[in-house]
Amino acid sequence: MLNIFDDSIKFLKAIANLKPSAKYVIHGDSPTTEELFNKVEWTIGVNENDTAITTTDNPHPELTWLAVSAEMENVQTEYDAQEYARNRKAEYPSVEELVVALYDSDDKAAVDEKRSAVKLKYPKP
Repeated sequence: MLNIFDDSIKFLKAIANLKPSAKYVIHGDSPTTEELFNKVEWTIGVNENDTAITTTDNPHPELTWLAVSAEMENVQTEYDAQEYARNRKAEYPSVEELVVALYDSDDKAAVDEKRSAVKLKYPKP
């Protein structure tokens, strides 16, 4: 499967799934290795000027590299499983076609045909 799902999005979703309240900053490349993961700056509070206080010492014991990388794989798997839906959406009749079909039975039949063809082309797994 072609991997077009950006690593930074996978990381963001993985952290959100595992620890929604975690706040962090990434400088440079998205964490795709344990070495890069260990460079993430975790927000641990704010100072009197309302500026974030950060540390590279991960304050979230549940957010290990092993857990985060496994969740990133889960996020990718879920994304891949929805490929049929993204393909269908790209080829389904437009909203304009649907509105016109409300008033014309020939157009409605054409829309129904188009939707059926798209569903056959991209079946649910």
